[in-house]
Amino acid sequence: MADRALRGMRLGTQSMESIHNAELAERVEVHYDCPNGHVVAMPFSVEADVPLSWECHCGALALLRDGDRPEPKDVKPQRTHWDMLLERRTIPELEELLEERLELLRASRR
Repeated sequence: MADRALRGMRLGTQSMESIHNAELAERVEVHYDCPNGHVVAMPFSVEADVPLSWECHCGALALLRDGDRPEPKDVKPQRTHWDMLLERRTIPELEELLEERLELLRASRR
């Protein structure tokens, strides 16, 4: 068994391939500008489709330098509890319910 052992090797942690005589894919460096003033530089293959936006390390959305700006999305206003309540009841109905509840509270305190 000692004849078959590989001495001096860490199996699974190092590749036996070398980068000598290997042709790397042609690349282009693309720059993105963050609204917080950061510049993000990413290498892409020449054949790759470059996205219009990239997430910056600060979490903001960085846009492609000298590229088309993405169209802003339509943002619906957020519905609040009050808006949903007004869809079900009118103001006079709500005032009537409030008076009923206040009478019940006053009666329970007596």
